[in-house]
Amino acid sequence: MTMRPAHALLIALLALAAPARAGGAPAGPTPCRAVEAQGETFTVCTIDLRRQRLKLFWREQDGRPYGSLGTLAETQGGHLSFAMNAGMYDKDQAPVGLYVEDGREMKRVSTADGPGNFHLKPNGIFWVKGERAGVLDTARYLRAKIRPDYATQSGPMLVIDGQIHPKISTDGPSQKIRNGVGVPEDGHVAIFAISERPVTFGAFARLFRDDLGCRNALFLDGSVSSLYAPNLGRTDISRPLGPLVGALPR
Repeated sequence: MTMRPAHALLIALLALAAPARAGGAPAGPTPCRAVEAQGETFTVCTIDLRRQRLKLFWREQDGRPYGSLGTLAETQGGHLSFAMNAGMYDKDQAPVGLYVEDGREMKRVSTADGPGNFHLKPNGIFWVKGERAGVLDTARYLRAKIRPDYATQSGPMLVIDGQIHPKISTDGPSQKIRNGVGVPEDGHVAIFAISERPVTFGAFARLFRDDLGCRNALFLDGSVSSLYAPNLGRTDISRPLGPLVGALPR
């Protein structure tokens, strides 16, 4: 049987995300790797929720935003295996749409119209509940009445039920460093990606659909896109960030 490229790449990413064993002792997770696709280079981080916990982070105990991936990593005592900015935010580093942390809704869902990528409808929501995750456009998420442990709203959707967002051109003029998240159909794995140089929306959306096998994927942000990947020795520095997503051991 001939395996489709997207399926082959997903299997390879899952194999790398699984903790290897040497001499009976588990090694630390290595979820992130470089991927060549769409004529570009991306770093792709694959989180298996049966092995790791995915959490969202916004404010420290004193109420101030974490603001950076380095600060978040320090507070987690070396247990963080991956982190990334996780949705759009305002000048006060507050989420502009739905934000749920530890089952508590801290910002309500936004269905308003407006300028910018967030309001390029349909936008969507990335959610986590136990060992499952998902990406849904906002209207479907509201109809599904999901009660997530964690959720963040951003926009636009990149891929909707296997189709590229209708307002994303094949290769438009806008090129930025971009990051996003997609979830394959079984819901046990979340796949995060960040481009290593400015790319178009079209190329980024096709990465998730054609190369990573995600029928639904969400744009998280551009320009401020940042990654913490200790297995790659990487801690990106950017402008102050709002919501963050990170992986911890179960």
